[in-house]
Parts: sequence; C-alpha cells; structure tokens
Amino acid sequence: MSLDIEINGINLANPTMLAAGVMGTTASSLKRIGRRGAGAVVTKSITEDAKKGHPGPVITKTKCGWINSMGLPNPGAKNMKDELISIAEGKIPVIGSVAGSNIDEYIKICDQIEKYVDAIELNLSCPNVEGGIISKNPHLVKKYTSSIKEKVDVPVWVKVSPETGDISKIATMAEKGGANSIVAINTYKGMRIDVESGTPILSNKIGGVSGKHIFPMALRCIYKISSEVNIPVIGVGGISNWRDAVEMIMAGAHAVQIGSAIGDNIDVFREISEGISKFMDRKNFSSVSEFRGTVL
Repeated sequence: MSLDIEINGINLANPTMLAAGVMGTTASSLKRIGRRGAGAVVTKSITEDAKKGHPGPVITKTKCGWINSMGLPNPGAKNMKDELISIAEGKIPVIGSVAGSNIDEYIKICDQIEKYVDAIELNLSCPNVEGGIISKNPHLVKKYTSSIKEKVDVPVWVKVSPETGDISKIATMAEKGGANSIVAINTYKGMRIDVESGTPILSNKIGGVSGKHIFPMALRCIYKISSEVNIPVIGVGGISNWRDAVEMIMAGAHAVQIGSAIGDNIDVFREISEGISKFMDRKNFSSVSEFRGTVL
C-alpha cells in the first residue's frame, strides 16, 4: 500500500498539500509544514512588487473557520526568490502561487521564480485589475492560461473561484488554454459586522470565507470539474480530516490542499495521511488511484 502520487510529473509522498495563503511567505515556515507531513507546499501568492496588503483588521474568526481580506501581502517576486532558493534545497515539492494585474505581470513573476519551483499555480480567483476576478470570465481564463503557458517550462496549475456561474465551464476553458491541473476552490465572499459599533469588522468590509462550513460546496465543485476535464484536479476548501480528503478524492481530486485547518492543528497533514492509510488498509486499496473518482 502506498500514499505516493504523481501530478504532472511531480512526485508527492502523500496527497496532502499546503494551500496558498497560509504560512507561505518564508522558507522556514514552508519547510516546517513539510516536516509536519505535507506532501507538497504552495507559496503565498507572489506579486511582481512587494505588497503590504490591506490595513487591519484583515481577518476574523467565525464559528467554523475564518473570513479574511488580506490584500495579498507578500515580499514580491525578487525577494521571494531568495526564500524559494532555500526551500529548493529540501526534498518537498514547491508550487509557486502567482498573482498579477495583467498577463505581462504574471509572465514577469513566473520568469523570476520558475527555476525554483516545481509548478506554477495561477491565482485567477482573487480580485484582479483586468475584468475583476479573472476566473469569472471563461475567455480571459483561456487567454491568461495559454499566454502564460507559452512562456514557462514548468507545469501550470490554474486556481478557479466558486464565485462563477458554472465553475466546470471555467475549468474547461483553463484546460483548453493548456493548464496542466485545476485547483479549486478559493474562498466565498462574506462579511461580519460589529453590532456595538455598527461597522464592518474587516477594514475592507468584504472578505473571503474559509473553513469547515464551505466543504460541501467545495466538494460539489470538485465533482463537477472532475466530470468535465481530463487533467488532474486538486481539491481545496474546508478540508480538516481524513474523511474530507477521501471524499474529495472519491469526487475526482488527485490531491487536496489544506489551509484554515492549520489554525487548529498544524499536524493536520500527518493525521490526514495516517487516516487515509488506515482507510486504504481497511478497504484493501493498494494505491490512492483505486478509489479516485469512484462517484463520477
């Protein structure tokens, strides 16, 4: 029995990955996640220039997770390159998440970091300058994906938003643009209000909702996307235990990314892997692929 998987030629020791946006801006934190059992790590979304992000407060806890509006704070591609060089000295696969205002920015960022990552994850699911959230527009998704794919030598993953009319259509257009894998989903929009002051809690008012309560919606998206595309799908959204991960895989996911659950348990990667292993032993599965997509 083995938990090893391969995605676009990248070998992972198990199907769990760190999601973009959490503990992903320094080599030390990414290496720490690797030591805690993740099969791969994804960086915080990297922009061309350093960004401070929104003024605080930028995050607030909910009953089942978080709402955040960070504003993509990161050290910028030039500074992040040094962190990536350090991570590359380790054994864990590193996926570089990138975000920009237009195609040229994405390409410039990729050009600076692609030598130090195993794949590029295009963040097309956060607010961008051209057309708002790019992954709302199928034609822009294809355009961005194909344009960037032509310029990089590593696999290109496209992360799509659930804030669309038909997420499977968006994923299909990314595939037509040459995407090697689809990553889904990003957060849902939400907000909270402080009733004593009568003002929104977040400085940006609206934020992204993550955590356990979005898992059923994320699972539906993975099922729909996996039914339509022929490339690997990585499931993200509310995963907090091995059962969630197995459900995602049964819905068609090749691997899963974990973010919010780290806030409660940094050993969640190892615990999920151990849970999947016990599940496979009980069901007499010799590999993860044997139960992938069983409900499709």
